[in-house]
Amino acid sequence: MAVDTKKQITVFGGSGFLGRYVVHALAKRGHRIRVACRRPDLAYHLQIAGTLGQIQAVQANLRYPWSIDRAVEGSDHVVNLVGILTEAGKQDFTALQAKGAGLVAEAAAKRGLPVVQMSAIGADAASPSEYARTKAEGEARVLAAVPEAVILRPSIVFGAEDQFFNRFADMARLSPFIPLLGGGATRFQPVFVNDVALAVAGAVEGAVAGGRVYELGGPEALSFREMMEEMLRVVERRKRFLSIPFGAAVRLAEFAQYLPGSPLTPDQVVQLQIDNVVSAEAEAEGRTFAAFGIRPRTLEAVLPTYLVRFRPQGQFTKPQDHDDRPAEDTSLPGDDGVAKA
Repeated sequence: MAVDTKKQITVFGGSGFLGRYVVHALAKRGHRIRVACRRPDLAYHLQIAGTLGQIQAVQANLRYPWSIDRAVEGSDHVVNLVGILTEAGKQDFTALQAKGAGLVAEAAAKRGLPVVQMSAIGADAASPSEYARTKAEGEARVLAAVPEAVILRPSIVFGAEDQFFNRFADMARLSPFIPLLGGGATRFQPVFVNDVALAVAGAVEGAVAGGRVYELGGPEALSFREMMEEMLRVVERRKRFLSIPFGAAVRLAEFAQYLPGSPLTPDQVVQLQIDNVVSAEAEAEGRTFAAFGIRPRTLEAVLPTYLVRFRPQGQFTKPQDHDDRPAEDTSLPGDDGVAKA
């Protein structure tokens, strides 16, 4: 008799940007998925990613252990993707990224279940950023409960629904300039959301050893300015760059954090002063996409697939010769243009 190797997988945070791609990747491999999130109605659209009954949405909140226990009951594997960039009421960094991650791992440990925990490059208990500190605490809590857990740390994630390139491309339609905090010198390794999802699926299926932290970066390490230049090239718009000193950015963020949608917070300004790239140690030890056998895609290959709508005439803009001259800089006084950790 053939052995059924397909799993019942509980995915916390499966209704989010990364979550939808993870659910698709797991469903494509024939696994059954339980999408655990605060608002199950926001996950109903995922059901069409699989066959009838393959994907189920259930209510769960990482601040309530009983809801976590109910969500993992009867599962074979647990994936935690929950993370936030800005705090809102009781949904704060500590509750979700530190304590919440620990509660998920403890619920899995009680049932002997393996865990995949989504973290982020830059997670560091000594970081000046609360986001990064709570990510590190979450990792520690997960590994304490499930020593063989797989921890994934991606750099900035991009894709059709992202809130990064879409936001700046939309800004380029209306604003005469693009802001560069600290001169835009901070480096990132932008990674395609589908590649991260494939890594999650690989971890669930045992493609890599547990008890390790894997750093996932794209094939290019780019400065913030270089990423904005690529975005502008794709949307075929020329804009000035406005360099904003980090000190001034903090003061702006102290006000902006109270605006709807929190476009910028003081903690994000702190994060933007620290390079967000795969470490030399991870590269040397093979704790990267290479361990999964994944060749990550480039910005150049992916951005045109979803940013064309921001071109002057949208996707119907006629091909034209690109102006390769660099965008002009407009710096605020005191900007040294260098990101400081």
